[in-house]
Amino acid sequence: MKHLKLIFITFLSISIFVSCSSDDTVNIDPETLSPLEAYEEFDIAYGSDSEQVFDLYLPPNRNSDTKIIILVHGGGWTSGDKTDMADIAEIIKLQLPNYAIANINYRLADEDNFAYPMQINDITSVVDYLENNQDIYTISDDIGFIGASAGAHLSMLWSYAFDTESQVDMVCSIVGPTNFTDPAYLDNPVFQELSSAFGITLTIDFLEEMSPYHRVTSSAPPTILFYGGEDPLIPSSQGMDMSDILQELNVTHEFNFYPSEGHGWGGANWIDSVIRLKGFIETHM
Repeated sequence: MKHLKLIFITFLSISIFVSCSSDDTVNIDPETLSPLEAYEEFDIAYGSDSEQVFDLYLPPNRNSDTKIIILVHGGGWTSGDKTDMADIAEIIKLQLPNYAIANINYRLADEDNFAYPMQINDITSVVDYLENNQDIYTISDDIGFIGASAGAHLSMLWSYAFDTESQVDMVCSIVGPTNFTDPAYLDNPVFQELSSAFGITLTIDFLEEMSPYHRVTSSAPPTILFYGGEDPLIPSSQGMDMSDILQELNVTHEFNFYPSEGHGWGGANWIDSVIRLKGFIETHM
């Protein structure tokens, strides 16, 4: 997603007030954090691991109905950083100025720490942190997700299977894996990353357990999907099959397919994606 900055840099303006915290609790006097003013806080710790941090962007003139968009980066579950989603955060600030943003890091998988359920647990911790401090930040407990690649997988999986309080208003998948039992995915080179990240014998039951396609229900939140037809990592069937099951379950959704694009894109198609995502968020959040 780093290439997005080249497209939108001329449109972006940044007004930043910074406060850094490494503590698990908010050490802010709520009377000094005016909801009339924009506020930004970086590397907020939501756990004891150094990777369990997120950046928070709060809009001016917010109130208890101000909703939060959570950004989840990609990187094959083993790499990546919240900075990869920084350009999307800036686009949201410009195009959707009434929304709060949480741009998160999560613990990366390695040979001793498997991605699932560790990274799902991290998302739960972020959501709990925001909910526990919503009065201080002057935000609601309604959230939306925008995830890219592996982050899109995590966003969908959490929204479909782990949102026990029905807090998610919408979820966006940008080239995210959806179905790990799809033969087209099993034969794809990225599956080797999956085997490494999850570090166990991948049974069909386990693959289904961590597949949004197999966990989605008719109560799933509105979902918007973006996929490229020439993606070398994510077969186009991942997006198409997800759209089909959402249609079968009568879940509000939108499927956007760019036949000539790969694992991410720029130019006119990215501008089209931004416009479509903006409209979807405004409609469903």
